[in-house]
Amino acid sequence: MKPFLLITTRDDDAVVLPEVRSYQKLTGLTDAEMVWHRAEAQSLDSVNVHDYSGIILAGSPFTVSEPDEKKSAVEKRVELDLQRLLDRVLADDIPFLGVCYGVGTLGRHQGAVVDQTHGEPTQAAEIRLTEAGLRDRLFAELPPSFYAYVGHKEALSSVPDHVEVLATSQSCPIQAFRIGRNVYATQFHPEMDAPAISERIHAYVDHGYFDPARLDELLEHVNEADVRASHLVLGRFIEEYAK
Repeated sequence: MKPFLLITTRDDDAVVLPEVRSYQKLTGLTDAEMVWHRAEAQSLDSVNVHDYSGIILAGSPFTVSEPDEKKSAVEKRVELDLQRLLDRVLADDIPFLGVCYGVGTLGRHQGAVVDQTHGEPTQAAEIRLTEAGLRDRLFAELPPSFYAYVGHKEALSSVPDHVEVLATSQSCPIQAFRIGRNVYATQFHPEMDAPAISERIHAYVDHGYFDPARLDELLEHVNEADVRASHLVLGRFIEEYAK
Protein backbone atom coordinates (compact mmCIF):
# COMPACT_ATOMS: atom_id res chain seq x y z
CA MET A 1 0.00 0.00 0.00
CA LYS A 2 1.15 3.50 -0.77
CA PRO A 3 1.23 5.59 2.42
CA PHE A 4 -1.17 8.42 3.14
CA LEU A 5 0.28 11.91 3.58
CA LEU A 6 -0.75 13.92 6.65
CA ILE A 7 -0.01 17.64 6.41
CA THR A 8 0.01 19.73 9.59
CA THR A 9 0.77 23.42 10.11
CA ARG A 10 1.05 23.84 13.89
CA ASP A 11 4.45 24.77 15.33
CA ASP A 12 3.51 23.83 18.91
CA ASP A 13 4.57 20.24 19.65
CA ALA A 14 2.21 20.12 22.64
CA VAL A 15 -0.69 20.46 20.19
CA VAL A 16 0.53 18.88 16.97
CA LEU A 17 1.86 15.64 18.45
CA PRO A 18 -1.53 14.73 19.99
CA GLU A 19 -3.14 15.74 16.70
CA VAL A 20 -1.01 13.26 14.77
CA ARG A 21 -1.78 10.57 17.35
CA SER A 22 -5.50 11.23 16.88
CA TYR A 23 -5.25 10.59 13.15
CA GLN A 24 -3.25 7.42 13.72
CA LYS A 25 -5.64 6.18 16.42
CA LEU A 26 -8.80 6.62 14.34
CA THR A 27 -7.32 5.38 11.05
CA GLY A 28 -5.25 2.53 12.49
CA LEU A 29 -2.36 3.61 10.27
CA THR A 30 1.25 3.21 11.43
CA ASP A 31 4.06 5.72 11.05
CA ALA A 32 5.07 3.99 7.82
CA GLU A 33 1.52 4.03 6.49
CA MET A 34 0.91 7.70 7.31
CA VAL A 35 3.78 10.00 6.36
CA TRP A 36 3.76 13.24 8.36
CA HIS A 37 4.78 16.54 6.75
CA ARG A 38 5.06 19.71 8.86
CA ALA A 39 4.23 22.42 6.33
CA GLU A 40 5.13 25.26 8.70
CA ALA A 41 8.70 23.95 8.78
CA GLN A 42 9.22 22.57 5.27
CA SER A 43 7.98 23.52 1.82
CA LEU A 44 5.39 21.33 0.10
CA ASP A 45 6.80 21.96 -3.36
CA SER A 46 8.79 18.71 -3.37
CA VAL A 47 5.71 16.59 -2.60
CA ASN A 48 4.78 14.24 -5.43
CA VAL A 49 1.04 13.77 -5.04
CA HIS A 50 1.19 10.46 -6.91
CA ASP A 51 3.40 8.90 -4.21
CA TYR A 52 0.47 8.62 -1.80
CA SER A 53 -2.83 6.77 -1.54
CA GLY A 54 -4.36 10.04 -0.40
CA ILE A 55 -3.57 13.36 1.27
CA ILE A 56 -5.05 14.71 4.52
CA LEU A 57 -4.69 18.36 5.51
CA ALA A 58 -5.23 18.77 9.26
CA GLY A 59 -6.64 21.77 11.12
CA SER A 60 -4.59 24.85 11.81
CA PRO A 61 -4.26 28.02 13.87
CA PHE A 62 -3.97 29.83 10.51
CA THR A 63 -7.01 31.68 9.16
CA VAL A 64 -7.42 32.07 5.40
CA SER A 65 -9.83 35.01 5.67
CA GLU A 66 -7.57 37.07 7.94
CA PRO A 67 -6.11 40.20 6.24
CA ASP A 68 -2.62 39.58 4.87
CA GLU A 69 -1.12 42.28 7.09
CA LYS A 70 -2.09 40.22 10.13
CA LYS A 71 -0.47 37.02 8.84
CA SER A 72 3.08 35.95 9.61
CA ALA A 73 5.61 35.26 6.87
CA VAL A 74 5.28 31.55 7.66
CA GLU A 75 1.50 31.59 7.29
CA LYS A 76 1.72 33.41 3.95
CA ARG A 77 4.31 30.93 2.67
CA VAL A 78 2.23 27.93 3.79
CA GLU A 79 -0.85 29.34 2.06
CA LEU A 80 1.06 29.68 -1.22
CA ASP A 81 2.51 26.19 -0.83
CA LEU A 82 -0.95 24.74 -0.28
CA GLN A 83 -2.41 26.55 -3.27
CA ARG A 84 0.32 25.08 -5.49
CA LEU A 85 -0.25 21.64 -3.95
CA LEU A 86 -3.97 21.92 -4.66
CA ASP A 87 -3.19 22.83 -8.27
CA ARG A 88 -1.60 19.38 -8.58
CA VAL A 89 -4.29 17.62 -6.54
CA LEU A 90 -7.20 19.06 -8.53
CA ALA A 91 -5.50 18.57 -11.89
CA ASP A 92 -5.45 14.79 -11.38
CA ASP A 93 -8.34 14.45 -8.89
CA ILE A 94 -5.97 13.03 -6.27
CA PRO A 95 -7.76 11.73 -3.13
CA PHE A 96 -7.68 14.60 -0.64
CA LEU A 97 -9.41 15.32 2.66
CA GLY A 98 -9.08 18.79 4.17
CA VAL A 99 -10.22 19.10 7.78
CA CYS A 100 -11.39 22.47 9.16
CA TYR A 101 -8.51 24.61 7.78
CA GLY A 102 -8.92 22.54 4.64
CA VAL A 103 -12.37 24.04 4.03
CA GLY A 104 -11.02 27.57 3.79
CA THR A 105 -7.89 26.53 1.92
CA LEU A 106 -9.66 24.39 -0.67
CA GLY A 107 -12.63 26.75 -0.79
CA ARG A 108 -10.49 29.76 -1.62
CA HIS A 109 -8.62 27.76 -4.27
CA GLN A 110 -11.96 26.99 -5.94
CA GLY A 111 -13.43 30.50 -5.74
CA ALA A 112 -15.75 30.06 -2.74
CA VAL A 113 -16.48 32.93 -0.34
CA VAL A 114 -14.39 32.38 2.82
CA ASP A 115 -15.28 34.74 5.66
CA GLN A 116 -16.10 34.81 9.35
CA THR A 117 -19.89 34.96 9.05
CA HIS A 118 -20.42 31.33 10.08
CA GLY A 119 -17.72 30.71 12.64
CA GLU A 120 -18.67 28.32 15.44
CA PRO A 121 -17.36 28.18 19.01
CA THR A 122 -15.88 24.89 20.14
CA GLN A 123 -18.72 22.44 20.71
CA ALA A 124 -20.34 19.23 19.55
CA ALA A 125 -22.67 20.35 16.75
CA GLU A 126 -25.44 18.48 14.99
CA ILE A 127 -24.48 17.86 11.37
CA ARG A 128 -27.06 16.99 8.70
CA LEU A 129 -26.33 15.34 5.38
CA THR A 130 -27.67 16.95 2.22
CA GLU A 131 -29.25 14.89 -0.57
CA ALA A 132 -25.82 14.78 -2.21
CA GLY A 133 -24.28 13.64 1.06
CA LEU A 134 -26.75 10.80 1.38
CA ARG A 135 -25.56 9.53 -2.02
CA ASP A 136 -21.84 10.15 -1.54
CA ARG A 137 -19.61 7.10 -1.20
CA LEU A 138 -17.74 8.49 1.83
CA PHE A 139 -20.78 9.90 3.63
CA ALA A 140 -23.54 7.45 2.68
CA GLU A 141 -22.74 5.11 5.59
CA LEU A 142 -23.30 7.90 8.13
CA PRO A 143 -26.72 8.53 9.65
CA PRO A 144 -28.61 11.46 8.07
CA SER A 145 -27.97 13.45 11.27
CA PHE A 146 -25.02 13.04 13.64
CA TYR A 147 -22.84 14.98 16.06
CA ALA A 148 -19.27 16.12 15.45
CA TYR A 149 -16.79 18.45 17.10
CA VAL A 150 -16.43 21.90 15.59
CA GLY A 151 -14.55 25.06 16.49
CA HIS A 152 -13.57 27.57 13.82
CA LYS A 153 -13.41 31.30 13.20
CA GLU A 154 -14.07 31.15 9.46
CA ALA A 155 -16.21 29.08 7.09
CA LEU A 156 -17.66 29.17 3.59
CA SER A 157 -20.61 31.47 2.97
CA SER A 158 -21.16 30.39 -0.63
CA VAL A 159 -19.61 28.05 -3.17
CA PRO A 160 -19.44 27.87 -6.98
CA ASP A 161 -21.82 25.52 -8.77
CA HIS A 162 -19.20 22.80 -9.29
CA VAL A 163 -18.76 22.35 -5.52
CA GLU A 164 -21.05 19.62 -4.14
CA VAL A 165 -22.21 20.45 -0.59
CA LEU A 166 -22.50 17.21 1.39
CA ALA A 167 -23.35 18.34 4.93
CA THR A 168 -24.71 21.37 6.74
CA SER A 169 -25.64 22.52 10.24
CA GLN A 170 -27.88 25.13 11.82
CA SER A 171 -25.15 27.71 12.30
CA CYS A 172 -22.79 26.76 9.47
CA PRO A 173 -24.36 26.08 6.05
CA ILE A 174 -21.37 24.25 4.54
CA GLN A 175 -20.01 21.55 6.85
CA ALA A 176 -18.61 19.31 4.11
CA PHE A 177 -18.18 19.37 0.35
CA ARG A 178 -16.66 17.47 -2.55
CA ILE A 179 -14.99 18.61 -5.76
CA GLY A 180 -14.74 16.20 -8.65
CA ARG A 181 -14.80 12.58 -7.51
CA ASN A 182 -12.04 12.40 -4.90
CA VAL A 183 -11.40 15.82 -3.30
CA TYR A 184 -13.18 16.44 0.01
CA ALA A 185 -13.23 18.88 2.90
CA THR A 186 -15.04 18.91 6.24
CA GLN A 187 -15.55 21.87 8.53
CA PHE A 188 -16.09 19.50 11.45
CA HIS A 189 -13.35 17.31 12.95
CA PRO A 190 -13.75 13.60 12.08
CA GLU A 191 -10.38 12.82 13.69
CA MET A 192 -11.21 13.83 17.25
CA ASP A 193 -12.67 11.84 20.13
CA ALA A 194 -13.48 13.18 23.62
CA PRO A 195 -9.92 12.90 25.04
CA ALA A 196 -8.49 14.62 21.96
CA ILE A 197 -10.93 17.55 21.98
CA SER A 198 -10.50 17.98 25.73
CA GLU A 199 -6.73 18.21 25.29
CA ARG A 200 -7.17 20.71 22.46
CA ILE A 201 -9.55 22.82 24.56
CA HIS A 202 -6.99 23.11 27.34
CA ALA A 203 -4.25 24.01 24.84
CA TYR A 204 -6.32 26.71 23.11
CA VAL A 205 -8.15 28.13 26.11
CA ASP A 206 -7.00 31.71 25.31
CA HIS A 207 -7.16 31.58 21.50
CA GLY A 208 -10.69 32.89 21.00
CA TYR A 209 -12.44 29.63 20.10
CA PHE A 210 -14.69 29.74 23.19
CA ASP A 211 -15.33 31.74 26.36
CA PRO A 212 -12.66 30.66 28.90
CA ALA A 213 -15.14 31.34 31.71
CA ARG A 214 -17.19 28.40 30.41
CA LEU A 215 -14.29 25.94 30.33
CA ASP A 216 -15.74 23.42 32.78
CA GLU A 217 -19.17 23.57 31.12
CA LEU A 218 -17.61 23.07 27.70
CA LEU A 219 -15.55 20.08 28.82
CA GLU A 220 -18.66 18.46 30.25
CA HIS A 221 -20.53 19.11 27.00
CA VAL A 222 -17.89 17.60 24.69
CA ASN A 223 -17.36 14.58 26.93
CA GLU A 224 -21.07 13.78 26.95
CA ALA A 225 -21.46 14.03 23.16
CA ASP A 226 -21.49 10.90 21.01
CA VAL A 227 -19.43 11.79 17.92
CA ARG A 228 -18.54 8.28 16.81
CA ALA A 229 -20.50 8.57 13.58
CA SER A 230 -18.30 11.49 12.48
CA HIS A 231 -15.25 9.22 12.63
CA LEU A 232 -16.69 7.20 9.76
CA VAL A 233 -15.72 9.95 7.32
CA LEU A 234 -12.07 9.49 8.13
CA GLY A 235 -12.37 5.71 8.19
CA ARG A 236 -14.17 5.62 4.84
CA PHE A 237 -11.53 7.87 3.28
CA ILE A 238 -8.82 5.39 4.25
CA GLU A 239 -10.89 2.37 3.18
CA GLU A 240 -11.81 3.88 -0.16
CA TYR A 241 -8.36 5.05 -1.22
CA ALA A 242 -5.87 2.63 0.35
CA LYS A 243 -4.01 1.10 -2.57
